[in-house]
Parts: sequence; C-alpha cells; structure tokens
Amino acid sequence: MPKKAPFQDLALRPPGKGVPLFRWFYDELRDAITSGRLKPGARLPSTRNLSRQYGVARGTVLGTFEQLLAEGYVESRVGSGTYVAGNLPDRFLASSAVEAEPIALRAGGAKVAGLSKWSAKLSRPFPLLSPHEVGRPFQPNQPALDLFPSALWGQIAGRRLRRASASLLNGVDSAGYRPLREAIAVYLGSARGVRCTADQVVVTTGTQQVLDLTARLLLNPADCAWMEDPGYSGAVAALESAGAKVIPIPVDESGFDVAKGLRRAPSARLAYTTPAHEFPLGVSLSLERRMALLRWAHEAGAWIIEDDYDSEYRFVGRPLAALQGLDTAGCVIFTGSFNKTLFPGLRLGYAVLPERLVEPFCRARSLGDRFSPALDQAVLCDFIVEGHFGQHIRRMRQAYGERLGALLEAAKGPLAGLLNIVPIQAGMQTVGYLDTSLPDCEIEAAAEKEGITVMALSAFQIRRRDINGLVLGFASAPPAAIREGAERLSCVIRQWIRRKG
Repeated sequence: MPKKAPFQDLALRPPGKGVPLFRWFYDELRDAITSGRLKPGARLPSTRNLSRQYGVARGTVLGTFEQLLAEGYVESRVGSGTYVAGNLPDRFLASSAVEAEPIALRAGGAKVAGLSKWSAKLSRPFPLLSPHEVGRPFQPNQPALDLFPSALWGQIAGRRLRRASASLLNGVDSAGYRPLREAIAVYLGSARGVRCTADQVVVTTGTQQVLDLTARLLLNPADCAWMEDPGYSGAVAALESAGAKVIPIPVDESGFDVAKGLRRAPSARLAYTTPAHEFPLGVSLSLERRMALLRWAHEAGAWIIEDDYDSEYRFVGRPLAALQGLDTAGCVIFTGSFNKTLFPGLRLGYAVLPERLVEPFCRARSLGDRFSPALDQAVLCDFIVEGHFGQHIRRMRQAYGERLGALLEAAKGPLAGLLNIVPIQAGMQTVGYLDTSLPDCEIEAAAEKEGITVMALSAFQIRRRDINGLVLGFASAPPAAIREGAERLSCVIRQWIRRKG
C-alpha cells in the first residue's frame, strides 16, 4: 500500500465568512486536484480522519467525496479507499504558477468563442437605471415604494400560499393565470376603455418582454417601424434587435406627428407610441392624430404598439381612453405593467392582443420563460379582485399630485432660471429643459455623484437635436426630499454654468 502524504501539506485555506462548509470543503479539494497538489492516483485520507482534522461533519465530507466522484475528479476502489482519478486531462493539472491563466490561452492556438451577428444589433445605448436607495430624488419611472402596502400584500401572499392548490403549484399556461387575465380585462375595460376579453390578455414579465416578442413576431429584417422621437429607448432597442429600420417621428405639443410618418415611410409595418402620456415629454396624442394613426394602420395593414406605461396617474379629470378602444380592425397591441403601478420587483405586466395574434404570441413566449410565476399572479389577482389595487391607485394619484406640486414649487425657487420644468397633467416624471449650451449627459453624471438620479433627455433622442434637458421623476421621493434634491441639483447646474462662462 502506498504511503499517503500528510493532508496538512495541501494547505487548505480557511473558509470565507458566510461560505457554507460543504461549498468551502468541495472547492478546496477540487482546487487541490486541479492545481496538482493532489497528483493523479494519490489516495485521499479517510472521511473520518478528514472530519476530525478539519472540524466538519462526516456527512459533509461524504457528500464532498460523492460530488467529486460524480464529476470524475476521484475514483473509489472497493476495500482500498478513494483516489484522485488517473485519467484527468492534462489541461486540468496546471501548476500554481499559471493557475489563473485562462485554459483557452494555455491550449495554444485555441479560438475565442464569439457572438452572433444578432448581438451587433444591440449596440445602441439603452439607459438602464440601477437600483438605488428608496426615496432618492428624481428617479424616473420609479413608484413610491415608501407608500406601498407591504403588510397587506404579505397577508394576501401568505393566505394564497397556504391555500395553494396542486394545479397552481404545477404552473399555468403561457397566457397566464386565467382569473388574473379576467381581472385585468375587467379593470382595463372600466378604467382605460379597452375593449377585450380575458382570452385576449396575456400575462408577461412586463412591457419590455411584450416589445421584444412583438417586434420579432411582426417584423422582418429591414421592415420600417415608426418610433417617437424622443421616445423610449427600450422600444428602439427591441425594434433594432429584430432587424427593423427605425424611422424617427418627431413629437410636438399634440404628440406623435403622424403626417411626418406618412411622408417619411408610408409603407412602415409598425408604429410604437405612448399616446396617453408620451415618454419622455409627457404630452398626449390628440384625437385627430389618433384617428389618423388608426386610419394609416388600417389602410397599410400595419400594427400599432400602444404602451400605456403610467396613464392611471392623471391629476386632472379621468385617464384618457385607450387608443385600442377606437380600433375596429384589430391592429393595436395594448401593453401595460404592474411593475410601475405597484413595485419594480414584481415583474408582471400584460399584453392585450388582437385575437389572431394571441396564439403565435403565446407560442413565442413559451420558448423563453414559459410563464410568469403562478403564485405571484394569484396574489396579484387577489389584490385586484378584493379592491386593493383600485384603492392603491387612488392613493398614489393623490400622493403623486402632491409630489409633482413640490417639484413645480422648486421650479419657481432654487431651479428658477436653470430648468424650465413642464407642468404635466399625468404620470410619474416630467422634463426640465436646459439651456442648449449645457451638456445634459455630463450634468446627469455630476448629479449622480451628489446622490441625485436624473436622466439626460439626449439619451432618448434618435435624430432630434433641437431640445436639451433632464428627465425628472417625482413619484419616488416625498416632498421634503424633492425640495432638498432641487437645492442640490441647482448647485450642480450652476457649477456647469460657471464653467461655461
């Protein structure tokens, strides 16, 4: 029998803070094998000895041996013990001097795996907000998480989980949890003027998933698609990744300029619009242009994506009726999200589809994540059906109106003469226009260093260069934080003015 080397020569590193013992022990033994400290054919000490020497349960050591055996790093010999496998590839037995060097570089002439041609279509910058602390001033598209009824949501979730049926735990079909789809159809019919049945509603992870799937389903490479300018960059990214040619259509005080779309690309296959509250400028699409847009789509055999991202929050009168409710030809795809009305971590939204599009959309959706989490859908359904959603919307409408008021007050105070803030009538953010000589992107970066999150308007422009400003969210922060943030933002802008001068 070969003499076994003392195990302390392997110099196992102590476990890191919070690292499970099994994970630590497995990683250390595997590293000893792959680095060459344990040679092929070397016999491992007994599980009892290892357990005693390193103060870990024998079951942990046994589990580690079983894992290494299953992965081919060791082999078991009946009546003899456990040994390092003798047939490990040479590339796994590198010396410690080159341990950190990538395998591909050591192999000599190995090719580096590349990306597809499709990945090149994702090159357009897509502004993404990283999560910040709750209540940070001016975060666009961020709801008032400080006012969300978490305790109530927890009660509903706990009740739903305790009563969950086997069929619910088994999952739902790609269209989503049927009772939730019914609740969404009823809500949209009464609150937004959407004409649909539950069969036309598909539950998704949010608007971005709807944009990605519809762009790929409806567009061929080089097809033209009308896009608001400035507009939501996530929609631009989805269209371009599908190979579409994006046709920027300027937005004015009446919204999407349909006449210019007809001049620039009358044969476009699709139009993306946010008619109730254009993102990011905040204007509404006039009735005349709504009818012109529908007429074009009907005559051209084109599609319209209506993104209804935050229209519930209208501070004057009732929310504007959806464009989808005026559609008689079945060409409008209506989409919305609970991630903005409730909380971003929910990851639930919906699409209301023309009947002929439901089946292909569901087939396409099933290729990805199959369906959104069934339990979360059931909890949301209870939240809506029991009346809590409507109550929450009414409460948020009042709170957002107060927070918008605080921002407009700041526009007359510390931000006066620095930002021309638009007094919008709906939504969760607005635009503050800057002097055209000031760099909005650099002001955005400087504000971030001061703990303020704004977004440069230029990030949402495609062709236009005639406007300059910052997108300012007002929903996420209480009035006091908005006023204090306005003071800090004014200092940032003044510094740039002095630098320019």
